[in-house]
Amino acid sequence: MITFLKRAMAAGAAALLSSSMLLPGAAEARSLDEILSSGTLKVGVNPTLPPLGIYDDTNQIAGFDVDFSQKLADMLGVELEVVQVGSPDRIPFVASGKIDIVMGAMTRNPTRAKVIDFTLPVHTEVFGVLTTEEKGYTDWKELNSPDVTMVQVRGSTPVKFIEENLPEAEVLLLDNYPDVIRALAQGRGDALLDVVDFVGEHMNKHDVAWKVVETPVDIYYCAIGVAKNSDNLKDWLNVAIFELHRDGVVDDLWVKWFERPMIREVGVSPWF
Repeated sequence: MITFLKRAMAAGAAALLSSSMLLPGAAEARSLDEILSSGTLKVGVNPTLPPLGIYDDTNQIAGFDVDFSQKLADMLGVELEVVQVGSPDRIPFVASGKIDIVMGAMTRNPTRAKVIDFTLPVHTEVFGVLTTEEKGYTDWKELNSPDVTMVQVRGSTPVKFIEENLPEAEVLLLDNYPDVIRALAQGRGDALLDVVDFVGEHMNKHDVAWKVVETPVDIYYCAIGVAKNSDNLKDWLNVAIFELHRDGVVDDLWVKWFERPMIREVGVSPWF
């Protein structure tokens, strides 16, 4: 299970990565024509971000990102090659041409955009509050009260966020997400603050009227990362992403892997 405020940590990491892109001897990113000629699309996927990327029973990388990338490869008429990446190396890999595109909750931000380019969003992630319908919360800031008990995973990044932004709230720390969701379902706490999309499978195990508080802390827009100046590839990807959104493919894949609909839709429009 993912523990996030990864966006808060990303800026510093990306700044450090930017210098590594300038090393001599780095491979050049492939153009769209070169990808088509090669017959292969190389996609970077992080298998430690389930269910975006995960090892299956045969120790192969699977998940939402792999299925989505397979759709892109099919539309291009090429084979998909999945390349394992981690958070530290995914940006260097795509910037240097070791892979053609990279996924893995690639949130657009100005620091990363100095190093790589981004497509239009593939999906969103909501950093917000999960509670139950019986609670009347409408804004995450309402949780800053001694009458509120937050149930959180011990050692996860949101715990620090709560300490800094909701100091009046009580906090019950448990060891993992299944235990946290069970505690909320049993009424042992009032709310969870985290990236709510990633706890859908645990929510579905309890017959509870769940509620995501209307006003989140933030909404992350996650796109595909490509090397700088890959305009032809990026333009094609944008058209493909639009079609996959419009045809409902993204929504179907999201439900398949996250077991619940996307909390906040990307919002496809004719000028998307």
